[in-house]
Amino acid sequence: MKHEFEFSFEGRYRLPALAFGVTPATARVVVDEDELLVRFGPWLLRTQRANIAGTQVSGGYAFHRTAGPAHLSLTDRGVTFATNSRRGLCIAFHDAVPAIEPTGVLRHPGATVTVTDPDALAAVLAA
Repeated sequence: MKHEFEFSFEGRYRLPALAFGVTPATARVVVDEDELLVRFGPWLLRTQRANIAGTQVSGGYAFHRTAGPAHLSLTDRGVTFATNSRRGLCIAFHDAVPAIEPTGVLRHPGATVTVTDPDALAAVLAA
C-alpha cells in the first residue's frame, strides 16, 4: 500500500516556489504502511507512521508567511510546506522530526502540507 499526494499549486505561489526548486515534480507526500515522506524541493521530512499524533485540516494561510521555501514557525517550531493559501493538512508528531535544516538539530513537532486533497491524506494517516 503506497499513497502519493501532489501539492496544490496556486498561481501566485509558482514563481516563489520555483526560485527554491519547488515544482510539481519535486513536491509530494508519500505514505506507505510504515512511513510518511514529504519531499518539498530540496527539503525532506521522513518519519514513521507510528509517530503521527493527529491531523487537522486548516487554511487561510498568509502569502508572505508561506510562499517560496519551507517555512519555520517561530511560535511552535512547526514547519510549513505550502504551495497555496487556501487549504492544507497540519500533521502533529509524538516526537519532533528534522526537516528544514540539513544537520537535523532543529526538530519540528508538526508539519503543514498543502496537498490537493487534505481530507484524503488525513484519512490515510488515520487508517
